[in-house]
Amino acid sequence: MSSRMESAGVRRTLIGVALLYLGLFIFIPLCAIFVHAFSKGVPAYFRAIQDPNTLAAIKLTLLTALIAVPLNLVFGIAAAWAMVKFDFPGKTLLGILIDIPLSVSPVISGLIFVLLFGAQTALGPWLIEHNIRILFAPPAIILATIFVTFPMVARELIPVMKAQGSDEEQAAMTLGASGFLTFWKVTLPNIKWGLFYGVVLCNARAMGEFGAVSVVSGHIRGQTNTLPLHIEILYNEYNFAAAFAVASILAMLALVTLVLKSGIEYRYREEIKATAKTGHAV
Repeated sequence: MSSRMESAGVRRTLIGVALLYLGLFIFIPLCAIFVHAFSKGVPAYFRAIQDPNTLAAIKLTLLTALIAVPLNLVFGIAAAWAMVKFDFPGKTLLGILIDIPLSVSPVISGLIFVLLFGAQTALGPWLIEHNIRILFAPPAIILATIFVTFPMVARELIPVMKAQGSDEEQAAMTLGASGFLTFWKVTLPNIKWGLFYGVVLCNARAMGEFGAVSVVSGHIRGQTNTLPLHIEILYNEYNFAAAFAVASILAMLALVTLVLKSGIEYRYREEIKATAKTGHAV
């Protein structure tokens, strides 16, 4: 009895500490965003949202995510498949390369593209001669976003594939299934929740990326500003209500991401429970 009471006390203490921490560092700041966003009234809020520069930033942010996420989805599946299913020279190096964007500063990630495509580089004069703009234009923003987000899907899939092994794929191919059919009918259903989870995280990072994008964008209002960069400009101009109004868009996108993440985790747990019950029944 004493042990159970002590355990309950420890549990309540830990839960209380966790809730206090979340309240101080997440809930209160999140509420502050919306309070400041509506500080000058609802009409001022919607004026800030409907501003042409804000709409251009939203469009560029969505365009960047729509390009970066599918490309990283394909790369993530291919990289995870190669890392888990095959042994080849350079496998360790591939794992290191996948982790590089997670281990370096996003500012350095952006600087890499400046050193590749800048006017004083080997490629710079050729790009200028052929009137190809990469730096300080949407292509550089998309490239930088792809770079900082490409580990997201791969790093979610690799442990899932390792845990599931390759017995089912080998059995399917032994029965005559092609490589594509094996992937579509066996591998993909087994990794779908990890895949969805990785896509959600990749999309959240793509829309909220600041450091790498800031280096390569040029901060051209209405042309190369994503939502995080547009928020910075509004804040630096002391237009606080508009800055928080635009920030509320990113906050709502983050909340949607959390809901999707929670939904995926819930469905995954339910699927595991259903599988376990079926196994016990058999």
